[in-house]
Amino acid sequence: MAYNVITPFILLKLIERSPKTLPRSMVYICIITFVMGASIHLVGDSVNHRLIFSGYQLHLSVRENPIIQNLKPETLIDSFELLYYYDEYLGHLMWYIPFFLILCIYFSGCFIPCKEEQPRIPLAAILLIGPSSLYYWYLVTEGQIFILFIFTFFALMALVMHQKRKGLLMDSNGRFLFYSFGITLVLIALWVGWLWNDRILRKKYPGVIYVPEPWAFYTLHMSTLHPAKAGSV
Repeated sequence: MAYNVITPFILLKLIERSPKTLPRSMVYICIITFVMGASIHLVGDSVNHRLIFSGYQLHLSVRENPIIQNLKPETLIDSFELLYYYDEYLGHLMWYIPFFLILCIYFSGCFIPCKEEQPRIPLAAILLIGPSSLYYWYLVTEGQIFILFIFTFFALMALVMHQKRKGLLMDSNGRFLFYSFGITLVLIALWVGWLWNDRILRKKYPGVIYVPEPWAFYTLHMSTLHPAKAGSV
């Protein structure tokens, strides 16, 4: 809940730092959409985690889950599929598209002339690159937004090359964000490579882009270490 309150203020501060920003009405729409998407996800995730305690398995589809198959009447299954759609698709898109758009706007203001001495990244920031990369890795894998992430990363790379032609280089803030995204991409590649031959997860994520969710991996391979709590849906 605190995330939904604090993050919009941080995003607004990031936009204020950029020399080029969106019209104020567009900024409001981005923030409102972000809060709505994060709130939809919060509700869906709360129900999801409660279902996990009752034996719900995230590596299976909604209809393939044993506890869902036993629901009566069967029309309740449609309701859970609708909840899954709101959480995993609609909520995530409404949450992450404004988020990455604002990061791009912020990044556009993180450049200085080549003639100026490039400030070093502070030691505290260097230590935070790892946790920042892990955070983005979790967002991309659990949120299933690899396409959105990779397009954002390409946009950052294009902006770096464009600004370099104008004689501008990234400052310490820009390098922090860019390096975090770069390490995130490496972490995703390692994660996918590790689970590349997992047949069950391959069935859950059959598309060309195969990026398993950490929680699906947990319910498949690690939930046996923690017996599910007895309960009913």
